[in-house]
Amino acid sequence: MTPVKQDRWLRIIPVALIMYTISYIDRTNVALAFDPALSSAMKDLGMDDKIKGNAIGIFFWGYLLLQIPGGYLAGRWSARKIVSLFLIAWGVCAVGCGLVTNVTQFKVMRFLLGVAESGVFPATLVLLANWFPRTERARANAYWNLCQPLAVAGAAPVTGALLGIWGWRAALIVEGALPFIWLPIWWFCVSDHPREAKWISPEEREHLETTLAREAAQLDPGGKMSLWKAFAQPALFVMVPIYFLQNCAAYGCNTFLSEALKSPDKHFTPLQTGLLYAVPYVVAAVVMVLNSRHSDKTLERRGHVAFVYGLAGVCLVASVLARPYSFWLSYGFLCFAIQGPFAGLAPFWAIPSETMPRAVVGAVMGLVNAFGNIGGWAGNYAFGWLKQETGGTAIPFSVLGGGLLLAAALCFLLPKPKTEEGR
Repeated sequence: MTPVKQDRWLRIIPVALIMYTISYIDRTNVALAFDPALSSAMKDLGMDDKIKGNAIGIFFWGYLLLQIPGGYLAGRWSARKIVSLFLIAWGVCAVGCGLVTNVTQFKVMRFLLGVAESGVFPATLVLLANWFPRTERARANAYWNLCQPLAVAGAAPVTGALLGIWGWRAALIVEGALPFIWLPIWWFCVSDHPREAKWISPEEREHLETTLAREAAQLDPGGKMSLWKAFAQPALFVMVPIYFLQNCAAYGCNTFLSEALKSPDKHFTPLQTGLLYAVPYVVAAVVMVLNSRHSDKTLERRGHVAFVYGLAGVCLVASVLARPYSFWLSYGFLCFAIQGPFAGLAPFWAIPSETMPRAVVGAVMGLVNAFGNIGGWAGNYAFGWLKQETGGTAIPFSVLGGGLLLAAALCFLLPKPKTEEGR
């Protein structure tokens, strides 16, 4: 009997998507909250652009700490329980960001917020690998990771409105309290494995357990690959710089995107700025779905990552070149520049789960995510420093675009999944 497969998509993906959407809102809402044209946050805390980039980006040094333990414990213990603990911790820290009174306190809270969110990403990747076989994995990763552009697209107008009505402190506190609302839903709706879920049909449970066990055996026939041997795989030394460069672009653009929406002859309200800020992320969500579906259809990963990175890099540079001539042409290029780091996520994260044994893949993805996410700090810091030194955003955006083009070239050094090699 052919198993019915819709239950997993309607149960696991939406709950994980909303959970990580809240996480992404709580780490990125500071981009609008600390825009001097929209709030008094920078003035209240005594920041300039360089300090702002460093203070916001310090999140990623905290984000480094528990990636590997989080992924390892998710694989060996429980992804559901790991994420539940982190939901509580990051809710406390996100609310705390709205209560600070000086730069030092803000840096401490941003660092702790990074620690509190650090194990969520690899734990969720492990959870999805426990529920979705190889032919569905890029789509599962994409639908879950839609949270990243959708968080910005959906929350930016809301954050802009909150800033206009209540100010930056209330905006951060209100959005920071969302994890506490979602915690019970996550706890009661998600199971670590199909065998633990009472809501799944027996046919589908048997299909999934059999298929996933067979795939795991193919990746590690002897079942003996150690964690240290996995960490020594050449692929990791390519994945880390690629992910570092894409995070430089993703977070550098996110924090300073509102700067690109300013023009001498254009005067937008906070709500209008929020809407303009949101559109590129809606485009990113659409491209994510299309790219992941085609990647699963062809079972090809590297080229799908390289294409969206390359397109984003070219469009980011083109946006800078078009800016002196037309605000709207520049903005149009920008809409297709933002999608790259997001649209590449699904096929990128399908690679380790299709080339590494299940017992170590959580820790491996945690390592890549940990060191790659330092790019979030580097992109923010470099953009703020270059903007302050050059007096504009043209050079910082161009540097981020060049980084994406380099990442696109490096993609072809990544390993091919075994299914692709065998064709």
